[in-house]
Amino acid sequence: MSTIAVSLSTFWTYLWQLHRQTKHLLFFSFSGRYHSQTTGDQADVTPSEEEKDALAKKVLPGGTDGSGGGGDGGGDSGPPEDDGYYSPRQKTGLFLGPILFFILLLMPTPEGMSPEAQAVLASTAWIAVWWICEAIPIPATSLLPVVLFPMTGAMSTSAVTPSYANHLVFLFMGGFMIALAMERWNLHRRIALTIIMIIGGGPKRIILGFMVATAFLSMWISNTATTMMMTPIALAVILQFAVLIQRENLDVDVTLGRFSFGTALMLGIAYSASIGGVATLIGTPPNAVFAGVVNEMYGQEIGFGQWMSYGVPLAAVALVFCWYYLTNLAFKITFKELPGGQELISQELKKLGPIGKEELRVLIVFASVAFLWLVRGFLLSDIFPGMSDATIAILGALVLFAWPVNLSSGKFLLDWHAVRNLPWGILILFGGGFAVAGGFSQSGLAEWIATRLTVLEGAPMLLIVCAVVTLAIFLTEITSNTATSTMLMPIMASMAVAMGLHPYALMATAALACSFAFMLPVATPPNAIVFGSGYITIPQMARAGVFMNIFGIVIITILTLYYLPVIWGIDMLSVPGWAR
Repeated sequence: MSTIAVSLSTFWTYLWQLHRQTKHLLFFSFSGRYHSQTTGDQADVTPSEEEKDALAKKVLPGGTDGSGGGGDGGGDSGPPEDDGYYSPRQKTGLFLGPILFFILLLMPTPEGMSPEAQAVLASTAWIAVWWICEAIPIPATSLLPVVLFPMTGAMSTSAVTPSYANHLVFLFMGGFMIALAMERWNLHRRIALTIIMIIGGGPKRIILGFMVATAFLSMWISNTATTMMMTPIALAVILQFAVLIQRENLDVDVTLGRFSFGTALMLGIAYSASIGGVATLIGTPPNAVFAGVVNEMYGQEIGFGQWMSYGVPLAAVALVFCWYYLTNLAFKITFKELPGGQELISQELKKLGPIGKEELRVLIVFASVAFLWLVRGFLLSDIFPGMSDATIAILGALVLFAWPVNLSSGKFLLDWHAVRNLPWGILILFGGGFAVAGGFSQSGLAEWIATRLTVLEGAPMLLIVCAVVTLAIFLTEITSNTATSTMLMPIMASMAVAMGLHPYALMATAALACSFAFMLPVATPPNAIVFGSGYITIPQMARAGVFMNIFGIVIITILTLYYLPVIWGIDMLSVPGWAR
């Protein structure tokens, strides 16, 4: 009996570890500390340690150690509950979830709703409350459909569990493994510094270089990991620029909170990480949630290249606007040139040394996988009709496991020790979201909701899309974008059909909008990391973010109405046969 108790305790502890890992990717438990990375033997543009230490006290939060005051300032310390504190919000959610479940399950069945649909509605209420309140570990909450749906008669276990093996779960798994290999061999840092070196010049162009590098990496690896990598580099650049400005006697205030270059650079990294994520299916979870729900409810596949044809132009336009807005309007940069700016980036790149064989091999695999994702739809589908983007992702991961670095010592580009850091909790969260979507579809709940929304039929398309974008953006400001998209997707699908619209009109719109929340640290992990560095204050982020939010509402609405129908070849004002 004691052995069973110990096993259960160990498993429960592991679930909380997955919970924290999932929050690190989705929920903003970060502290982006900056650690000085200087060397004594550098070019003339590099300040002395004494000069740098003296100036750092007024330029960086916490001086040379960069310990920020914006976040929790605790390095690896997690949220309060990690230290044994169970918050009132969690306690409330722990009881509120089951209470709502039983109220909805035992109340008289609404007219036109099947008992199975009522069971899915009640179960979803419980799941949503526990997701939002984090009453138990997020991955554990995501397993509730496996228990609640069969016990309430909504769906059988054999019908629920395939959602956790959805092909998009394996797409993300393969993508995570490739990203881990890039991080293991420092390839992501080399790519970032090379892009900055190519684009950078004056202060505005260096910010653009940082933003382009951040956005590009966020297309392929976690925007959380990208932001955490770029933040210390940016803080080093800010300090270096402050020293050079002092030497040149420029009339520029470099103190913390007043240095426009530094503020624009840090916010640019946070915003471009979110913007870059919308470009690909694996860039940010809401994109995959959209594709998974479409597949679960309608049996339709959203290909990698198909999504990029919509996501990349949006990301490009948003990135250019964001850069211009931050450097010319929100935080106007008055100095145009600064000696030594490029030299600093060059020095950081030289520290990496020449590209190693391991980096080169990972780069080959990464480039090959990206290429196959892009051409699968029109080049490989006829040769391998059963192949999906997930097949390519897992193939790339397996190549990394099988490509030796040193065969005699059994060392490979990727091993299972490195993969232990893979965010398994997010994969379970995806499965739970897809299971809920499947319950909406198979129980008839989606159809029932659609019939209740027919009063909206005939409303102006512009007004509907704008309202959906606004709702998703501002809802994401206060909760996880993954949880928001998971809850919104089935509702948007039913709402679109009820109004006689193509489901993609509202579903793709809401998915994109969930990544365009820029006002608050809690909105996205990149916002939280930059805020946690202590360099950015909430008022600064809110003032800049509100205009970015407004821009997001405008650009997503315009592209949804006028670009999406053309590039995807769909009629937004009619319901396709497969959605009826």
